[in-house]
Amino acid sequence: MNVANAFLHGDLFEEVYMSLSLGYSGVGSRTTPTSNPTPPERQSTEKVCRLHKSLHGLKQAPRQWFSKLSTALLDFGFQQSKADYSLFLKKTRGIYLAVLVYVDDMLVVGDNQADIATLK
Repeated sequence: MNVANAFLHGDLFEEVYMSLSLGYSGVGSRTTPTSNPTPPERQSTEKVCRLHKSLHGLKQAPRQWFSKLSTALLDFGFQQSKADYSLFLKKTRGIYLAVLVYVDDMLVVGDNQADIATLK
């Protein structure tokens, strides 16, 4: 199972700022890129925006995504394996579920299709 845009779901707990995209001048307005880019000595005065959610490419993005996912799995009654922290196991009423996480891909296995569907 692949989680589309997984890194966009992570919450940021520290202040992270980014420069505005080339050609963006303000809320709701776009300009065409100029042929005279801002010289490096003036770039420090450019406007920036504060991020509240993670973006793909941030160093924090994979960690924040995994933190949010593991918290959700633990809330659903899974236990995190001590041998492999990317493996989550759940056994209830004789039903076994396992979730193995690799970045934004998950392998979900179990012996009950209904429980697998509920988890998804």
